[in-house]
Amino acid sequence: MLFIGFFAGIVVYSFFRCVVGGFYTVSPDQRAVVTSFGKAERLRGVTTASDDAASMTSEEQHRYEYPQVRVVGPGGPYFKLPWQTVHKVSVATQAVDLSWDPSKAQDTIEAVTKDNLTTGINGQLRYRVSENNLYPYLFGVTSPLEHVMGYFVSVLRERVANFVDPKGQTLLSDSELESADGESTGPSVDLSEGVSINDLRKNLPLLNQYMEEQCRSTTARYGIELDAALITEIDPPAEVDRALSAINSTRNQVAADLSTARADSEQQITMSARAVEIATNNAQAEVAPLREMAGTLAEIKKTGGSPALKAYVRNAKIPLFNAAHRVIQTVNSKSNP
Repeated sequence: MLFIGFFAGIVVYSFFRCVVGGFYTVSPDQRAVVTSFGKAERLRGVTTASDDAASMTSEEQHRYEYPQVRVVGPGGPYFKLPWQTVHKVSVATQAVDLSWDPSKAQDTIEAVTKDNLTTGINGQLRYRVSENNLYPYLFGVTSPLEHVMGYFVSVLRERVANFVDPKGQTLLSDSELESADGESTGPSVDLSEGVSINDLRKNLPLLNQYMEEQCRSTTARYGIELDAALITEIDPPAEVDRALSAINSTRNQVAADLSTARADSEQQITMSARAVEIATNNAQAEVAPLREMAGTLAEIKKTGGSPALKAYVRNAKIPLFNAAHRVIQTVNSKSNP
């Protein structure tokens, strides 16, 4: 009787374990990989053949050369054998704070800028598990997200330590103040350039774009695809922030004074140019009648000769004699009396 009960128990357990427990489903936001005795069914090809591995060196591509596995899509019910194990993974887009670290609690991450200032950086990462590279996510490392965050933070700190504003590395360059023909190129110059924290704050979209480009290889490394990097806060310590505020206020005042001086100089140059133009026009107006008369006399002499020119001059003097009250005639002293 004991043997029959033991045998019936084995049958019931086998039924529920192999038949009832052998069915499983995969939800729409999940993908599954089935392993037999711990080994997944592999397909031809490796992750380094994808475009995501193009940014890695040849040595890194060899290191992260993972096989591709057969992925079970949404649906079901599917059946698995007792020696098989189903690994389900969510492929929905998720968000995590930059300060997330399972080994310690922190509100922000610290980075050293080019000016040797320690600043706090915060934001979020949007990521999702790559359906085409599930092997490195499930079997490559123990905690793939932790590895991705460590890789992202290290790249971010390196970029912050060497970041230079691409719009200009100097505060006042000749090209910003004056063009080749001597004219002003703009109304003012931003004197806040050159302070690394200011440069980082003004170029957050550029910094986010750089981080996204540098972290494209995480798909081939860890099976996690970064959807977007959203760095939203770059805050130095309070005492440094106060000093930066004072520096920025002073530089903004200098920029305002420079803009005012430039406007005044441009106004003076414009007024001087107009005065020269007016004087030139007046001189041309006085010279024009003389040139006209000279042309007329030359034409008379050319047409009638010297007698005609003398007659014209004599006739031109008659109105002058009528208007004159006294006429003085000079005699050449060298002529005979």
